[in-house]
Amino acid sequence: MATQRKIIHIDCDCFFAAVEMRDNPALAQIPLAIGGSVDRRGVIATCNYPARRFGIHSAMATAQAIRLCPDLHLLPTDMQKYRLASAQVMQILTGFSDLIEQISIDEAYLDVTGSNHFQGSATRIAAEIKAEVFRQVGIRVSAGVAPNRFLAKIASDWQKPDGLFVIRPEQIAPFVAALPVGKLPGVGGKTEAKLQRLGVATGLDLKQQSQALLSQQFGKFGLRLYHLAHGVDERPVGVVRERKSVSVEHTFAEDLPDYTTCQQQLPALIDRLRQRAAQHLKQRNIAGAVVKVKFADFTQTTAEHQVTRPTLQCYESLLREAYGRGGKPVRLLGVGIRLLSGTHSTTEQLDLWQDDENTYI
Repeated sequence: MATQRKIIHIDCDCFFAAVEMRDNPALAQIPLAIGGSVDRRGVIATCNYPARRFGIHSAMATAQAIRLCPDLHLLPTDMQKYRLASAQVMQILTGFSDLIEQISIDEAYLDVTGSNHFQGSATRIAAEIKAEVFRQVGIRVSAGVAPNRFLAKIASDWQKPDGLFVIRPEQIAPFVAALPVGKLPGVGGKTEAKLQRLGVATGLDLKQQSQALLSQQFGKFGLRLYHLAHGVDERPVGVVRERKSVSVEHTFAEDLPDYTTCQQQLPALIDRLRQRAAQHLKQRNIAGAVVKVKFADFTQTTAEHQVTRPTLQCYESLLREAYGRGGKPVRLLGVGIRLLSGTHSTTEQLDLWQDDENTYI
């Protein structure tokens, strides 16, 4: 019989804000947010728990956050400081497992299945990690312990902040059965609404659906839903993640009123994309081009096209398509490329940088 995995998910609580509160304890008891300023059409990157009581959350427009909480203390992001704290946290994790997968600046998975620490107790390992991070870095983290990745991820969020929640093998079935489908990874608002229309509100409801029906309704994601409903997630920890895309975007201080004004912004955005993508294109080929438009009312859309040598004209066409879906003033524009899986020879990709008109990404 296969060995039962022991997976820990570590998630730093309100990470950017936590680092700022560590450096200035006076900020801990007041509503605090990290993000862009109102005059630059900024958004909130994260906020502390006193701020969350006002309904403030990440990705919210800073102007809206200040309307909800006029006394909100706003700080700009200090990525150099946050990266250093992140590196310190990740270094602590290496003392407990060789199988670590960092999935963002403030969270990671560990597989401690074969660990000798604390006689192999994943719960005690997680508790010690929490204590060590607080001792060495001065911030709190939440931990989830479970037999697989998706349950460990859910568990780390279960008792935030400063939580430690364990889902044991024998608890998987009842835990998933009672879980709202909106808590399942990959289930966003639209998918949740579609599931609700099918009469599926909980993990138990989902488990009662056939694999064929879920695949018919949700395509490839239907099989994933079927497995999640049964508490199954075989993805290992430590897999190297391959970047699927590269993009840049810009939020404008004033809304762009029409397509022509948006079109005028493309060359500068494409130039930034070319610089950001250069390193990746030494080893990867382009699979497609993407344009993202966020309108003044915060609705957004993307348009993309399969192409190996995207030109300015290609991005203009995609912008026209995306803008036409709303036809409203625009607050944010983004351009990007999709990348093919696998690597290529460097010589093969150099043509993308040698076009006479310099219009290729």
